[in-house]
Amino acid sequence: MPDRRVPPWRGILLAAAVVALMALIYALGALRPPYRPAAATDRLGPDQGEQVADYLVRSRDSLNANGGDPRWALVSFTEPSAPGQIPAHSGGLRISQVLYRVPVPRVQTPLVNVPVPEGVAAAVASSRDAAWLLPRPADDRSARVIAYSAARLRGGCGCVVGLVVRGSSAQLRNLAGQTGIRAVQALPADAVAGSFAVVPLLPDYRDVVLPGPDDGPVPQP
Repeated sequence: MPDRRVPPWRGILLAAAVVALMALIYALGALRPPYRPAAATDRLGPDQGEQVADYLVRSRDSLNANGGDPRWALVSFTEPSAPGQIPAHSGGLRISQVLYRVPVPRVQTPLVNVPVPEGVAAAVASSRDAAWLLPRPADDRSARVIAYSAARLRGGCGCVVGLVVRGSSAQLRNLAGQTGIRAVQALPADAVAGSFAVVPLLPDYRDVVLPGPDDGPVPQP
């Protein structure tokens, strides 16, 4: 029978090829590292399912930083307010967003965040902008909810549930102690405008942060 043993030089070539292939794979990996998800953005507001008492403690703790560097903060109200009450609930601080939600018993209405330029007058006049920023309805019920919400917002309803403001820790602590303010939560001083999510502590949230029922009748606009 013929000798089928592999000559030694072929084994050497095979080993060299394997080493070269491994080196190529390593080089490609170094040039194109594996995908890593983007870092999560900062967030203002309670987490879904969080106990309200825990969020209130977390908000107070966020105001304990020393120094006078301005910080972005979320102001959540005890009750929905009319746009004309915004100056009294802002502590004279720079307002960057006004948060609206039309209250309807047992009906889930959309939250609208309205960016506003500097100057309290723009914040007071922002309810009409909120009406334009309502989401597109997905079905007949949501169309009725949007229509009712838009009519109420254009009428300047008491639908302001929070503000995003900018101030020092001392200013924010002073604001947190004012009547009508339920919570003030601040971000670190290095947080960048526009890079954080905002979800207010709604007045409806009493024990835990969870959406309420959505089985009530939708009023006519």
